[in-house]
Amino acid sequence: MHNKKTIDHLDAKGKVILLRCDFNVPLIDGVITDEKRLVESLPTIKKLVTDGAKIILCSHFGKPHGKIDMKLTLEPVAKRLSELLDQTVTFTYDTEVIGKKSKDIIANMKEGDLVLLENTRFRPEEELNDDDFSKELAGLCDIFVNDAFGTGHRKHSSTVGVARFAKETAAGYLMRKEITYLKEVTENPEHPFVAILGGAKVGDKIGIVNNLLDKVDTLIVGGVMAYTFLKALGYEVGDCRVEEDRIVFVQEMIDKAKANNVRLLLPVDHVVVKEFKNDTDFKVVLRNMIEPGWESLDIGPETRKIFADAVKDAKTVIWNGTMGVFEFENFAGGTLALAEALADVDGVTLIGGGDSAAAINQLGFSDKMSHVSTGGGATLEFLKGIELPGIRAIESID
Repeated sequence: MHNKKTIDHLDAKGKVILLRCDFNVPLIDGVITDEKRLVESLPTIKKLVTDGAKIILCSHFGKPHGKIDMKLTLEPVAKRLSELLDQTVTFTYDTEVIGKKSKDIIANMKEGDLVLLENTRFRPEEELNDDDFSKELAGLCDIFVNDAFGTGHRKHSSTVGVARFAKETAAGYLMRKEITYLKEVTENPEHPFVAILGGAKVGDKIGIVNNLLDKVDTLIVGGVMAYTFLKALGYEVGDCRVEEDRIVFVQEMIDKAKANNVRLLLPVDHVVVKEFKNDTDFKVVLRNMIEPGWESLDIGPETRKIFADAVKDAKTVIWNGTMGVFEFENFAGGTLALAEALADVDGVTLIGGGDSAAAINQLGFSDKMSHVSTGGGATLEFLKGIELPGIRAIESID
């Protein structure tokens, strides 16, 4: 990002700016339950308003798959943004996204005005990165600004295609902040450097494991994916989910950790159940004592102590993926213990989006972390060492 143009390089006064944000927020009965992505977009929006731009906001929301689904309208976002900004955000109510309603509203915009288009994924062309739709979007504006890090890995019309046809492009403050933190911890981390990976699938994080083993001092693996590692080491794992097709890869990663002198930590005890639900009997068993018919829903108390101790003196920590079934209150203890440990770390702590970010937010530890990413898949791709197409599309500066 250091050579990418940002909004600080723009002459925005009087210009029409199409600002791509990530407003894909959780919504229950019309109420936004986690506003982090909205709040993180505010600095960029406020800067452009102050500069006297005419700002057209756009975002996807959910997965309507190119069909009009009013359960996935962005109207609640427009209302909440208006409250957060203490300024009217005019919603177009245009299911065509760029139809006559939108064009009429945009034609009458004044400096500092804010307009929000309807869900870009109501158009089937969006996810196809269709040139015609990309040109329509670019035709609305003088400048395209991408502040949607969370969709930086998506090659869609509103993230990549529009940038090809826009007269000028730049990155917003959130995009800059996300990339700055990720580059800091992956390219120039202060040691000791600890990475914590959890969640369900090894397959989703193959590239991350391989990439981080060249950088970290300690790799902690928890969550469901830990059981593929334990199975690769010859342990009995009962009915815990194992990705048999990843066993060979995991064995290679275990060997790579040894060769690179990376400390690999796996659960030594487990909270196991016979039924996958919150209100069920459970017990704590040691690593090799998971019987058939039982599966683990959380790391055990001894593992929590070991993992917490491993981050205590760290100077850089990346965490992506919960330690158990965090959604079940009875099995959130491992994730909570790790969050508490990270809150006391005297160093850079980066929470890599997705479930781990949701957990940190729900537990009230967000303000104790250096940065909680708004990206899920985008963060994963970045941690694999892959350049995100949404970032690549933004102009560089000399």
